[in-house]
Amino acid sequence: QVQLVESGGELVQSGGSLRLSCAVSGLTFRNYAMGWFRQAPGKEREAVAANRMSSTYYGDSVKGRFTISRDNARNTLYLQMNNLKPEDTAVYYCAAGSPPTSLLRRGDLYNYWGQGTQVTVSS
Repeated sequence: QVQLVESGGELVQSGGSLRLSCAVSGLTFRNYAMGWFRQAPGKEREAVAANRMSSTYYGDSVKGRFTISRDNARNTLYLQMNNLKPEDTAVYYCAAGSPPTSLLRRGDLYNYWGQGTQVTVSS
């Protein structure tokens, strides 16, 4: 049974930092593309960052502020978020799948999803 469990979301002030984690089990972690997506109330799901082997994608709104990383030995995905802004407020989800590297941003190409963790940035 595949499980993705996010943690690390909380309330933080604007300009602050958070690190999200996603613990993965039930699949061969190193073989999968991993991504972070977010969804704010009333908005569509948005790709935040994703990684497959040496390829990495970042959404335009987070470039230079967020960093995705993975520890294949621990089967864990991370998202370091710095200089957080109120517009970063959303539920953040991690996902696993096999999209081609040119389509890492496509959430519909990911097969497995976590339950999400809430990030709230106050102004």
